[in-house]
Amino acid sequence: MTKNTLYITTTLPYVNADPHIGFALEIVEADIIARHNRLLGREVFFNTGTDEHGQKIFEAAQKAGKDVQDYVDYYAAEFRKLKDILGLSNDAFIRTTDANHKLAAQEIWRLCDKAGDIYKKAYEGLYCVGCERFLSEKDIVDGSCAIHKKPPQVLKEENYFFRFSKYADKLLEYLDNPKAIIPEWRRKEAIDFVKSGLEDFSISREKSRLAWGVPVPGDDTQVMYVWFDALTNYISTLGWPNDSEGKFKKFWDKGETIQFAGKDQVRFQSLMWQAMLMSADISTTKSVFYHGFITSGGHKMSKSLGNVINPITIIKEYSIDALRYYLAREVAQFEDFDVIMDKFKESYNANLANGLGNLVSRVLKMAVSYKVEIPEKVKFLKYPKNEFLDNFEIQKAANAIWVWISELDGFIETEQPFKKIKTDTVQAKKDIQQLLKGVYEVALALQPFLPETADKILGAFSGNQAKEIGVLFPRNES
Repeated sequence: MTKNTLYITTTLPYVNADPHIGFALEIVEADIIARHNRLLGREVFFNTGTDEHGQKIFEAAQKAGKDVQDYVDYYAAEFRKLKDILGLSNDAFIRTTDANHKLAAQEIWRLCDKAGDIYKKAYEGLYCVGCERFLSEKDIVDGSCAIHKKPPQVLKEENYFFRFSKYADKLLEYLDNPKAIIPEWRRKEAIDFVKSGLEDFSISREKSRLAWGVPVPGDDTQVMYVWFDALTNYISTLGWPNDSEGKFKKFWDKGETIQFAGKDQVRFQSLMWQAMLMSADISTTKSVFYHGFITSGGHKMSKSLGNVINPITIIKEYSIDALRYYLAREVAQFEDFDVIMDKFKESYNANLANGLGNLVSRVLKMAVSYKVEIPEKVKFLKYPKNEFLDNFEIQKAANAIWVWISELDGFIETEQPFKKIKTDTVQAKKDIQQLLKGVYEVALALQPFLPETADKILGAFSGNQAKEIGVLFPRNES
C-alpha cells in the first residue's frame, strides 16, 4: 500500500428526490478528510455521484409522469450542484447510468460468474421497494419494513443469486482488522452478522417486471439487482476494468481506500461488496467509516418518509461554512442526531458569529488600529498535523479548534492589549502579535472544515500588515 495515495468515496444517493441534509453530513465528512489529507501532501481521489437504477426510481419516474432517463438526468444534475453548494472538493462524479459504469458492472458479474459464485433459482419472498431488497424476519416489525414502515410486497420470480454464504470465513478474516470498520462497535456488528449465518442473495430481477437496470450478461430476460450494479461504482469511477489512465492501480490497488456510509449500510458495504470483490479477485476496501442518522422529530431523515430538511434552505439563510461547521462539530459522528433549527441558530450565533467571527474581527482591528506588524514566524507556519482527523474523529478535531478559539478570547480578556497599548505599547504590540499568530494558526487548522472562511482569514495576512476583512458571520436575529 502506498501511503501517499488515498481514495475516498461516499455512497451514491438515489436520485428519486432532492438532496437532503442526511447525505450532506456524509459528503461533508468525506470532504473534510479529503482536504485534510491533501493539505498533508497526499494525492487524493475523492469520489461521489448518483445511483440511478432500480424499482424505486422507476416507480418515482412513472409517478412524476416522466421518461425515466429524463427523470434521472434532472436529479443527477441537482446532486452534481452539491459541489458548489456545499463547497466540496470531489474529483469525480460517477453516475450508474454512465456507459463505462454499465460495462464495469457487467464485467464484475462475469468475474463472479467465472468464480462459480452466480447461479439461478426460483425465489419467493417479502420485498421492500424502499430498501430495494428482500427482507428477512429480523427486518420486519409489526408486519412492516423496520426502516420504511410499510408492508413489504410478496414477490415470486426466478433470479440469479450470489454465493454470499461461501465467503463467511474470508469475511471474518477481513473483519479481523480493526481498521476495516470505524467505529469499533459497527465492526463487531458486522462480525456478529456473519457469525449468525450468511444467506445467498438475489442479484437480478426479471426484465419483464423491471426494465430499468443494467442487462445481465448473456441473459436478456434479466437486469442486475440495483445493489450489485451500484456497488461497482467505487471502482468503475477509477476507469476499471480497462484502467487506461492507471487510476485504479494507483488509488485502489496500491493506495489507501476509505468508504463513507450510513450505519444501515454495514451489510452492503462491508459484507456484500467485500464478498463481491473477493469473488472477482479484486482488493478489498481498507476502511469503511459509518456515521449515524440525522433525524427529524426522532425519525430517520428519509425521502421515503417525507421528513427531509434541505441543506440549500439552511445555506441561503446562513452560509456554506455555517452548515459545514454544524455538520462537523454539532452533529454526533456515530450516533443519531435530531436536527432542530432553533438549536442550529443558537450554535451559529454563539460559536461562529460571537466566537470565531468576533475573535478574528477584534484581533485584526487591533492590529490595523495600532499598526502592529505580522510576526515574521507566521510566514513559516504550515497546516498542522491533526491526529484526530488521521483517525476520522472529525467532531473531536473541530472541538479542539474551538477550545483554541476560546483560549485566544481568554487571552484578550486577561491581557487587554487594547488598554495596555496606552501604558505599555511594546508589550501590548507583542500581545497582539501573539494573537495574530494564534488567529493564523486557527485559520490553517480550519481549512478542511470551513475552507471559504479559512481563505478569507489567511488572505488578511498578506504583506507585513494585517488587513480587516469585515464580518465573517453576521448574527442571525430572525
